[in-house]
Amino acid sequence: MTARLLGLDLGTSSLKALIVDAAGRAAGVGIAEYPIHRPHPDHAEQDPEDWWRAAATAVRQAVAAAPGLADEVVAIGLTGQMHGTVVLDRSLQPLAPAIIWPDRRSERQVQTITTTIGAERLVQIAGSPVATGFQAATLCWLRDEQPALWRAVRHVLLPKDYLRWRLTGQLSTDPSDAAGTLLLDARARRWSETILSALDLDARMLPEIVPSTHVVGRLTPPAAAHLGLPAGIPVVQGAADTAASALGTGIVSPTTLLITVSTGGQLVLPTTDVSIDVRGRIHTFCSALEPGSGVAAWYQMAATLCAGMAMRWLRDQVFGITSPDAYTLMSEWAAESPPGAGGLVFLPYLVGERSPHMDPAARGMFLGLNARHGRAELVRAVMEGITLSCYDAYAVLAELGARPQRVILSGGGVRSRLWQRIFADVFNLPLQRPTVSEQSALGACLLAGAGVGLFDLVDAATRWATFEPAVTPQAQRHASYMELLGIFRDAYRNNTSAFRHLRDYDRGS
Repeated sequence: MTARLLGLDLGTSSLKALIVDAAGRAAGVGIAEYPIHRPHPDHAEQDPEDWWRAAATAVRQAVAAAPGLADEVVAIGLTGQMHGTVVLDRSLQPLAPAIIWPDRRSERQVQTITTTIGAERLVQIAGSPVATGFQAATLCWLRDEQPALWRAVRHVLLPKDYLRWRLTGQLSTDPSDAAGTLLLDARARRWSETILSALDLDARMLPEIVPSTHVVGRLTPPAAAHLGLPAGIPVVQGAADTAASALGTGIVSPTTLLITVSTGGQLVLPTTDVSIDVRGRIHTFCSALEPGSGVAAWYQMAATLCAGMAMRWLRDQVFGITSPDAYTLMSEWAAESPPGAGGLVFLPYLVGERSPHMDPAARGMFLGLNARHGRAELVRAVMEGITLSCYDAYAVLAELGARPQRVILSGGGVRSRLWQRIFADVFNLPLQRPTVSEQSALGACLLAGAGVGLFDLVDAATRWATFEPAVTPQAQRHASYMELLGIFRDAYRNNTSAFRHLRDYDRGS
């Protein structure tokens, strides 16, 4: 029997299931979407039951790829969206919808946390500034604004850890995902007594932290029946989506910059120590690797909140395209416009922004719109605006000493060869795209295999990574984009006051 590994990636908009063999070759793939609910302008919620239903749909799709595939799965690994909060009662049932990372309701709590602990001290302990949507801020909001619900809270989980509880009945998390709560001591890789005490949060609500390759339990009979798998399969802890994606692209050293364009955008650079930005413009999180001599057990991450989300917004709300090849069609339109989109600039701050601004009030905008602009310019401007926002975030990493030799561009949002060229020209670095499109799920498979002893994690991550031919930058276009970057930055700086007025106006309407 061929040993197969199942990776589950609980993303922001969909759950993906990937089955591979011990050499990383895909045998089956499944995907199931679910919505984000926004009952108020600043809220972003999901129903954990939607995740559970999506898991069944995606896994059943994946195992249907070949007869007997379900019986060959020897381990399951998990990954998923960071920062979100699922609160459970004493019976381990959700008390409310999950509050996920794009949520902005906790602005006041972010300010209180920063003031209480001190901005620089918080970064020194946790490796990052706190932001809306992070679990620390969300828990404080629940305590402040929902006291009756808060009194019933007994357990707090991150999204993928809720899914694992449904699979195994075990409550746990790992350093890479725990780091995104802002309740972790990033150096010690344990819950921070200093932060918890300062915020008056009970550590007993939080799950045990175990390594990403730790086998935390086995698939229970009810979960197995739900997914269409045999009971008893070992379930490995897994890692946060960014850490898993780095593994899935073979990025285990600081020589390569990983840019992932999914719902948001993440720029990841592995580090061998806790290298922080005292100004709080980026995050330093734990990776899926355990500390050791020369091991990149941490990574610096610059995060933009709206990347693929902006393209999805353009597809759904502006063009109303429902065909499966919508993004291919939009890319073809964008190719009709020259670089610079005819002087049209797009700020992709549809849900605020993190790196480099840490500004939940920031808003999206088109600047320079005129009567000759059409669908080609709109799509190209959105592609370029997302890319420029990623470069704006990268500039902080460069200021702190990052000198990568190449870029790996991953995520379902950038299959377009045109968009890959835009990224290469803006970053002025050779760019490659992995041949496997879902790196986070592949990273979960790697963790599953390492967890049950099939291979060494770093060795397998390096061997599994394969890439499409490189896209090389063009110097003249890079110079043109750097001029456009100045306009892009000015557009944000010149409108920060207006963004806040519009936010307050929206809340009052």
